[in-house]
Amino acid sequence: MADKFISIRNVKFLLFEVFDVLSLSEHPYFSQHNQKIYNLVLNAALKLSTRLLHPIFEEMDRNPPELIAGQVKVHPAVAGIMKEFGQGGWIAATFPAESNGEQLPSMVANACFAMFFAANYSAGVYPGLTAGAARLIDSFGNEGLKKTFLSKMLSGQWQGTMALTEPQAGSSLTDIATTALPTVDGYYKLRGRKTFISAGDHDGAENIVHLMLARIDGAPAGPRGISLFVVPKMRLNEDGIPVSNDITVSQIFHKMGYRGTPIAELSIGDKDDCRGYLLGEPHRGLAYMFQMMNEERIGVGLGAASIASAAYYAALHYCKQRPQGRRLTDKDPASPQIAIIEHADVKRMLLFQRAVVEGSFSLLMQCSQYEDMTRVVLPEEKSRYRLLLELLTPVAKTYASEMGILSTSQSIQCFGGYGYCQDFPVEQHFRDMRIHPIHEGTTGIQGMDLLGRKVVMENGKAFAFFLEEVQCAMHSARKFPALLSMVNQLYKAIKQLQDVTYQLVDIAHKKGPEIFLADATLYLEFFGIVTVAWQWLLQSVSVQKARAGELSTAEADFYQGKLFTARYYFAYELPRISGLVQRLTDGDPITVEMKSCYFSD
Repeated sequence: MADKFISIRNVKFLLFEVFDVLSLSEHPYFSQHNQKIYNLVLNAALKLSTRLLHPIFEEMDRNPPELIAGQVKVHPAVAGIMKEFGQGGWIAATFPAESNGEQLPSMVANACFAMFFAANYSAGVYPGLTAGAARLIDSFGNEGLKKTFLSKMLSGQWQGTMALTEPQAGSSLTDIATTALPTVDGYYKLRGRKTFISAGDHDGAENIVHLMLARIDGAPAGPRGISLFVVPKMRLNEDGIPVSNDITVSQIFHKMGYRGTPIAELSIGDKDDCRGYLLGEPHRGLAYMFQMMNEERIGVGLGAASIASAAYYAALHYCKQRPQGRRLTDKDPASPQIAIIEHADVKRMLLFQRAVVEGSFSLLMQCSQYEDMTRVVLPEEKSRYRLLLELLTPVAKTYASEMGILSTSQSIQCFGGYGYCQDFPVEQHFRDMRIHPIHEGTTGIQGMDLLGRKVVMENGKAFAFFLEEVQCAMHSARKFPALLSMVNQLYKAIKQLQDVTYQLVDIAHKKGPEIFLADATLYLEFFGIVTVAWQWLLQSVSVQKARAGELSTAEADFYQGKLFTARYYFAYELPRISGLVQRLTDGDPITVEMKSCYFSD
């Protein structure tokens, strides 16, 4: 198995050359950090990934969690991982200093978690989920909740989860049925069921802290009646002794991939003794939870890109080592075989993988930069970055997830029959990858979110800001003659995106939401392809600037590889939008008019 699972050189290229993370240090909030610190953090993350996570990548898959006597047993290394991530400040990486955090930019923290996910996705999820849950408490909790939960979670002693989904509701959060009954003692009694809860129970942490959506007794129907609660697995009794909080694991799911992290179904309040503590104000739970949900959507995209990265480097290593066949011009059967990386079609498959991986990472760093900017700019500027982040979150999550499946599949193809076997890691990467288009809102939900909400919100302001960002990149790229062809292609693609968007919005007014959103998933695919083309143009501009200086052979090869990958994307991937444009504008509502009775049994 190849030892390399991610390119630290590419990570630093994106951070320092494309997105200029050092400019953040000019603002007081990030002023305590400099390039030396960022490099130390990034190098430490790679070492931690290599030493602690990657060696048990296959073990966690081969020995999945088990439910034994009501307790979920996970790989014994999980407890050590949680402890080391807590003590090392990784869980608290982006938290403000006053909350005992490291106050790192999201760009740097997400780059580190990309390494963790690439090394071992299942292992990286435990601290990642805990950070998201703790951030909700830090953002909306009162001082009592912060004092009780934050330090234990940030230290890695307690696991955090996001408990939304219910068996009867699925993604329809409007239909949540878990109830919360207020008591005179200030807590609420919760009753219900939650399902598909990642890290919902395990013995690698001393306690599990659920951030749980429920409906207060008598609350209005629909999403406006949903509140958010902090619900621990164990609570302290009057004597300060931990006791069960009446949460039972009814089952854990046996999954296709992502097997190192348990996915649990929870039964809550069967004995009428599950206590939950209201987070923030009543009936605002869904709005609060969307903070964590949007963070996790970026995290899902990051995980998908990271898995695709690991698969790509496994394939690259194999293709350089595997001899097979000869050049088409070599007719001598006695001549030595060549490595398969010398075959044009293998190069195509590797270029596709690199285009997806590095294009996805670039978009995810773009989103992280927008998040960082909301922390440092003046209030009147904050709206711009918030809207851009909201618009691009479903795009970043979905492009990395859906294209990551195709990228990892091409990695298997590079291995041939060996890729289908457990002897090599790519079959596990393929299985681990498949959950990502489902996690934190399916691709269909992301499509409806993008087209139905994000593109039109605030009278299209977010979409207008996005167009300005792309136009700015094209303006910068025009200074380099070698990039003019890409600029012209992207200009045409952006014009098509505008035209399609305005046509679809017109359909919404004339024919209603059902026809408007029928092909929202295809619109999201179209949007994603164009968006990643923008990211490859940004990278190409940075390459042109770097090539103006004196370079070592290794650096020259790195930048040349970037340019070839960008050329590949514009030549092979961007043209795919033509068919999507045709389908999105032909006006034939096939899927709306198709009746369920027409599907034959």
